[in-house]
Amino acid sequence: MLLNVSETILARIATGRARVGVVGLGYVGLPLAVHFATTFETLGFDVDPKRVALMNTGQSHISDVPSSVLEPLVREGRFAATTDFAQLADCDCIIVCVPTPLTSAKVPDLSYIVAAGEAIARYLRPGQLIVLESTTYPGTTEDVLLPLLRKTQLELDLDFYLAFSPERIDPGNLDFTVTEIPKVVGGCSQLSGDVAAALYERIFDHVHRVSSTHVAEMTKLLENTFRAVNIGLVNEMALLCRRLGINSREVLEAASTKPFGFMPFSPGPGTGGHCIPLDPLYLSWRARQFGFYSRFINLADEVNSAMPEHVVRLITEGLNEAQKSIKGSRVLVLGLAYKKNVADLRHSPALEILDRLHAQGAIVQYHDPYVPSIEHERGDVPARTPTPRTGESDRRRTLPTESALNGQRRADPLTSVDIDDETLAAADCVVVTTAHDAIDYQQLAQRTRLIVDTRGVVPKNQKARVITL
Repeated sequence: MLLNVSETILARIATGRARVGVVGLGYVGLPLAVHFATTFETLGFDVDPKRVALMNTGQSHISDVPSSVLEPLVREGRFAATTDFAQLADCDCIIVCVPTPLTSAKVPDLSYIVAAGEAIARYLRPGQLIVLESTTYPGTTEDVLLPLLRKTQLELDLDFYLAFSPERIDPGNLDFTVTEIPKVVGGCSQLSGDVAAALYERIFDHVHRVSSTHVAEMTKLLENTFRAVNIGLVNEMALLCRRLGINSREVLEAASTKPFGFMPFSPGPGTGGHCIPLDPLYLSWRARQFGFYSRFINLADEVNSAMPEHVVRLITEGLNEAQKSIKGSRVLVLGLAYKKNVADLRHSPALEILDRLHAQGAIVQYHDPYVPSIEHERGDVPARTPTPRTGESDRRRTLPTESALNGQRRADPLTSVDIDDETLAAADCVVVTTAHDAIDYQQLAQRTRLIVDTRGVVPKNQKARVITL
């Protein structure tokens, strides 16, 4: 008996004979591809030939994917990378993990999704499943990606299947692996959702089905909007506590003793990574299209975006009290990555702090055990723009990986310095911007005169003068 299209792909998934393609081998795509490769033959697509060549030798460019894990998969033929998008035709299941940045006007840039969709449509054949994982506003899968695929004259559920499943990867998180985090899946139809769920159930511990791609897309934005708004709240409370002469960290510690009705968030120098600074603004932009102004999102963005400037103000005040000007003072920045124990620089607030210090004439060095060097344009201070009410997205017809958008600067190279006695003795101020575990903060406080601690990790009652948020 001949099987229909859906029965054929479901049978290939169930028996492990399906071939999986992952478009975009960055912070999301490569870890996902590696997990799929343990069950299915997996092919990764990327536009960077150097990176593709590196991965095909078994070497990883992502800290969450050790080369010791990637190399056996490559050697055994379980995983390979390519720049040849014509090989999409050989894949039964195609997962799209391309970047979704904002333009300079803070509106969604879907050009990478569009470019991925056009590449898939060019080689689309009956019997394929396409899943979008890139974070985006509700309606993208059905309003942007689906029409591109339908231009081929192939039809949803008759010839191909389309779904959305938000990525939930948290770089550096050792408590939850990719497959341990429940996978939300929503299809453009019931059948498309069934096929996508069948695929993810092969590698994820739990798959949570939702009724549509709109619900799945909204789920991701709600998760990160929740975090952004609460971070904005505690940042504003930190600013208020400083004005009132109250230690905000002590207040948070006390409030966190309540076993119900309170969830602790920590103030910091600003939000970083691809999710928190960007995802809520995708939702805010979408809301404005329906005549709804999301006040919480925009206020949180305003507060969080102003934190790097506030940190530089604290540095200036601390130096002034020591009768020193920020111009010509030596400032040591500890940590450039956007979160601890990773090398991820995407949208890191530490980079803006570095820029602002350079612009004000400080002599800046940095130490980060995960970031040995960066290309940095001295004196280039990113403008902090308010969330716009209207705007149009620029279109770029390319397919970069997420890791291409890692926040690195151009021009002058900077190299991480060692935290030795000579470096600390020369520093007029040390700024803790990322609390990497490899740094001994107690020893640091014994060997430093002035510390601006944006992460609340420097112990109390130390030799140094410590300024907190």
